[in-house]
Amino acid sequence: MTTLENTDGATGGHPGGLTLVAGGTGRTGRRVAERLRARGVAVRAGSRRGEPPFDWHDPATWEAALEGATGVYLAYAPDLGTAEATRVVADFAGAAARAGVRHVVLLSMRGRDDSRPTGVQARAAERAVRECGTTWTVLRAAWFFQNFSELDAFRASLRAGEFALPVGDGREAFVDTEDIAEVAVAALLDPAPHAGRCYELSGGRLLSFWDAVAEIASATGREIRAVRPAPAEFAGALHEAGLPASEVELLGELLDRVSVGEMAYVSDGVREVLGRAPRDFGDFVKSSAAAGVWLD
Repeated sequence: MTTLENTDGATGGHPGGLTLVAGGTGRTGRRVAERLRARGVAVRAGSRRGEPPFDWHDPATWEAALEGATGVYLAYAPDLGTAEATRVVADFAGAAARAGVRHVVLLSMRGRDDSRPTGVQARAAERAVRECGTTWTVLRAAWFFQNFSELDAFRASLRAGEFALPVGDGREAFVDTEDIAEVAVAALLDPAPHAGRCYELSGGRLLSFWDAVAEIASATGREIRAVRPAPAEFAGALHEAGLPASEVELLGELLDRVSVGEMAYVSDGVREVLGRAPRDFGDFVKSSAAAGVWLD
């Protein structure tokens, strides 16, 4: 029998008992796991350092991670828009169905243009989950608030007082990962009303990256210089820093989708599921600044 995290013999109101959070140490996954545990649900946080270990790219680790699970939160890393995501997600979703999983909640991405490579990959991964034999819920999320506080490169730049991205003036309705986690938990605890649904999750207002940086600068009382490198210059710097070519290409496309205005719309998924407005970026900035997130 594999080791479960924080089971205590309790399942609360969860219809299936054990939930595997595949991506259990990520920005959304760890928040999903925390909320499920708080509700008395047995949780297995899937990660390479977990017990048992779980690795997206080592299918030999999947069987033990899925043992006894009836629900799965699936947050593929590094990103659902990568070239290999559809194959890996399809294989994993099939393994989950064979292991007895009844409901899968998949974290995906928003975007108006599904003909872009990242959009093609994300929608294909969604189809793989829809067709795997379980019930499912898809969460298409905007860029996270927490990219500014928890993504190492972003946080380091903000602390250094200079933020550089080739993103133009395109706007995004950034979303709080706390809201994503609450929606995911609602779908995992009571799958029936959410089965077969695709929710688009965003914050309540549109901001450019420069608007977001300005709010962070104001909250911290520090000057943060906005730098707008050309895409080729930015990609070159990433290559020099040792980032793999595939990840450089992926990030470039994701930023370009914002730059051209593809992401400039507000979605109602948070309110639809939770019955309240999404959290505001300004509140996130104030609490993060008070906690010293952007101080050296």
